[in-house]
Amino acid sequence: MKPGDRELTVLVHGLWMHGVVMHLQRRYLQQAGFDAVSYSYPSTRLNVTENADRLSRFVRTLGAPVVHWVGHSLGGIIILRMLERDAALPPGRVVLLGPPYTGTHAGKSLGRFHWGKRMLGRGIGELAELKKHALFDGRDIGVVAGNYPFGLGRIFAWNLPMPNDGAVTVAETQVAAACDRIELPVTHTGMLFSRRVSFQTAAFLRDGRFDHGAKAR
Repeated sequence: MKPGDRELTVLVHGLWMHGVVMHLQRRYLQQAGFDAVSYSYPSTRLNVTENADRLSRFVRTLGAPVVHWVGHSLGGIIILRMLERDAALPPGRVVLLGPPYTGTHAGKSLGRFHWGKRMLGRGIGELAELKKHALFDGRDIGVVAGNYPFGLGRIFAWNLPMPNDGAVTVAETQVAAACDRIELPVTHTGMLFSRRVSFQTAAFLRDGRFDHGAKAR
């Protein structure tokens, strides 16, 4: 099979991260039969729209007829922004892992401090301003929300509403355009290493729905 004939899955990391943090999820997906690659972007130097356009240019270099997407946290927001702005991209399903789609309580709490604003950079500055689309034509979108409340977000925002994954609340992961969603007992960072998350991600990429009847893994 030629490289341009392959279906690909692109994994996009979150704030303050690098594509290397998606290694385990990429490996798990490869074991499940998916040809997966990781993508890195400057999460604090550029804003959501700038990173979305950058991601769009990247995917066009792949030449794949079908491209699935897996985005963790801010990475999921960037994927959705890209799909809003470039409807001509290859078809494929989308899995969002802990996306702060309706806002970020922890981010707002951190942003109250000068040093916090510097840490956040331009990466999430647009979140409150972005229009929330109720439909992405031809796209199956699934959301994985964590509900194990342990993480740095609880330090920046001690009053983070429950349930949450230690950084993002379950309510903040609501995406109207999603056709399925599932809650798992994982932390925000723990999603990057969880086989349970990878199992559900693979199920959605394969079937367009999560395996809600699956036993604990």
